[in-house]
Amino acid sequence: MINTRLGVVGIVIENREAVPRVNEILSKYAEVIIGRMGLPYRAREVAVISLIVDGNTDQLGALTGKLGSLPGVTVKSALTKSP
Repeated sequence: MINTRLGVVGIVIENREAVPRVNEILSKYAEVIIGRMGLPYRAREVAVISLIVDGNTDQLGALTGKLGSLPGVTVKSALTKSP
């Protein structure tokens, strides 16, 4: 894949009402998601999702930006350097 970057995206959902919208966004960007693991962390009343992604910077920026704009959702990403 030319001009794509491999990386990880961590998502913490504190607002359970945001879950349907998070899943909708993730479905929209399914082509850049290589793997996904989601776990409820009941002791803290949050859900944690980790993604392995491979896409161009526009795609990955749009994905993380849309997720991060949701109330009660925190997103952090780490991407490989440009090819």
